Amino acid sequence: MNIHEFQGKEIFRKFGVPTPRGEMVTTAEQAKAVAQKLGTPVVVVKAQIHAGGRGKGGGVKLARSADEAEQLASKMLGMTLVTQQTGPAGRLVRRLLVEEGLDIKRELYLSILVDRAAEAPVIMASTAGGMEIEEVAHTNPSAILRETIRPAVGLQPYNVRKLGFGLGLSGESLAALGPFLQSLYRAFIETDASLVEINPLIVTGDGRLIALDSKMNFDDNALYRHKDIAELRDLDEEDPLEVEASKFKLNYIKLDGTVGCMVNGAGLAMATMDIIKLAGGSPANFLDVGGGASAEQVKNAFRILMSDKEVRGVFINVFGGILRCDVLATGVVNAARELNLTMPVVIRMEGTNFEQGRQILRDSGLNLTLADGMKDGADKIVRLAGGAR
Repeated sequence: MNIHEFQGKEIFRKFGVPTPRGEMVTTAEQAKAVAQKLGTPVVVVKAQIHAGGRGKGGGVKLARSADEAEQLASKMLGMTLVTQQTGPAGRLVRRLLVEEGLDIKRELYLSILVDRAAEAPVIMASTAGGMEIEEVAHTNPSAILRETIRPAVGLQPYNVRKLGFGLGLSGESLAALGPFLQSLYRAFIETDASLVEINPLIVTGDGRLIALDSKMNFDDNALYRHKDIAELRDLDEEDPLEVEASKFKLNYIKLDGTVGCMVNGAGLAMATMDIIKLAGGSPANFLDVGGGASAEQVKNAFRILMSDKEVRGVFINVFGGILRCDVLATGVVNAARELNLTMPVVIRMEGTNFEQGRQILRDSGLNLTLADGMKDGADKIVRLAGGAR
């Protein structure tokens, strides 16, 4: 789960991570009032969407008076902000963050994330703050510092020293790095975050370290332990089909292809998307109905696939174990009848109650195509769906 910058900074402050003074607003009048309250010569008006690159897209502006902050807010609220991460459709701006302007001496990059290869948290830092880290990694990978943290002992002074010297910090800013990293690491661990990112982390003229930005992602599987964080979810920032799928505990991610996929098991789902590409098609989604899905869940999964206007055909690829083939077939048939199915559907199933499942599909009288294997199924659905996009 992702949250907004202003929400991430509220969490930062709870753990003692320094951030600029500021408030979230939803109207131009509120923006003016906050600017007046801050009382600084410059305030920053920042669009709040779940995407990076806002500055380049016109979503971050400086205002030198409260009246100018109001004018900027009136233009930004309701605009569709397009960045490299939003895609051409962009995101509607519903909220703004109005913050104090600061004396920026240097801009750095800092993040903490889970390194699955190392099976440990890793701190990434760079002197190339304010830039997209993917671009830095591509053009100048040596500019990125990595410091793996051993979970059993946590962040140690030697980790801080290596990062501080690598970033070229000295004096007050070097002394401030230890407490800053300890607070940020505690926020990362205690909220079950999968990513904490600050871009940029600034060094002020008087040597302070301040998180000028905030990005936090959380492990969905741990949200039951953090009801307060779960309440920060903004459904307006998520794909409607993904929101609908989450209601039925379905693992669904929308892609940009034309072949809808319904699979049980994440590994099989990845293999299914690969084989569709190999057959010349393009998957429209990742959809894992899970090992123990019921006929009702299968029906809802099918309905979500059919709701995607880009989908021209559906490939169902299931290995029946906990999810028996007859249960899958019953869900598919019920969904196809309820939704007045018109597009082609190819089904490959193996495993528990395989023959019963195939018989249910044959007896349905619906236009369902059975496949003899993954490759056969992929070839058939790509052909029936009109080939490559």
